[in-house]
Amino acid sequence: MSTNVIEASGLSKRYGSTWALRECTLAIAAGHVAALVGPNGAGKTTLLNLAVGMLAPTAGTIEVLGGRPAGSPAALDGIAFVAQDTPLYKNLPAADMLHLTRNLNRRFDQDYAEARLGELGIPLNRKTGRLSGGQQAQFALTLALARRPRLLVLDEPVAMLDPVARHDFMALVMTAMAADGVSVVLSSHVLAELERVADYLILLSRGRVQVAGEVEDLLASHRVLTGPAAEADRYAERLRVVHARRGEAQAHLLVRACAGDPVPPGWEAHPVGLEELALAYLRESGAAALPGPARSRNAEPSEVTR
Repeated sequence: MSTNVIEASGLSKRYGSTWALRECTLAIAAGHVAALVGPNGAGKTTLLNLAVGMLAPTAGTIEVLGGRPAGSPAALDGIAFVAQDTPLYKNLPAADMLHLTRNLNRRFDQDYAEARLGELGIPLNRKTGRLSGGQQAQFALTLALARRPRLLVLDEPVAMLDPVARHDFMALVMTAMAADGVSVVLSSHVLAELERVADYLILLSRGRVQVAGEVEDLLASHRVLTGPAAEADRYAERLRVVHARRGEAQAHLLVRACAGDPVPPGWEAHPVGLEELALAYLRESGAAALPGPARSRNAEPSEVTR
């Protein structure tokens, strides 16, 4: 049975009178690259900060690494976190930043960090504030991976990077996952990048989980139906429609579908991609009723009740 690297039950967080996260229940098994997707203000950063112990929940519980309370010493030893602004002391040379990080952590692989920075062409005598944006992101990631974590948490790590830097950053993440078995949870608005690397999807909107599950299962349980616009309303009443686009002649319905569900006469069915699926739920999240909990790795993807 696979260990859950993050497991939340009824997790909620309030800032004053504003709920940033409400009744979040999910379980992410080890071995995934889990993508956390949602619009600004959806609660993504709040969820990640709760997972790494930087925030305490208002209600509910969150555990990591197989049942350890988030923020506990045992949990912190196994988690590395890279925030969106790649926090580095800009006036410190890279060598001093390595020294500081080593002294602040019980476990730190100095040889790995120096070798990785050498491969990246990042000089140890250069101040981190004088590195390029891509180099700063790679440096922060190297520091995180040198702690040899079991779980790597990334909050919008590629938001400010150009396409080449994004690709290089994610390549290092995937290498660490393959070589060391690191589980990854990352939030990002770059859906095309997530489609390339993610095998688990959590979609947040208005502080609540809208859909969650393994990407393969989610894609298999959705499809796009294309057919006459005049018949769209009639079929929409019988189908579990996530999002509909209508033109004068044709309609496109993204629907939840079970294997063997018939295609309406005169309509065509097409597979759906991760980016298309995520955008459909994001567009409809304001109207969608809130779903049940996400399931574990081997369970069916969570339902979204319309």
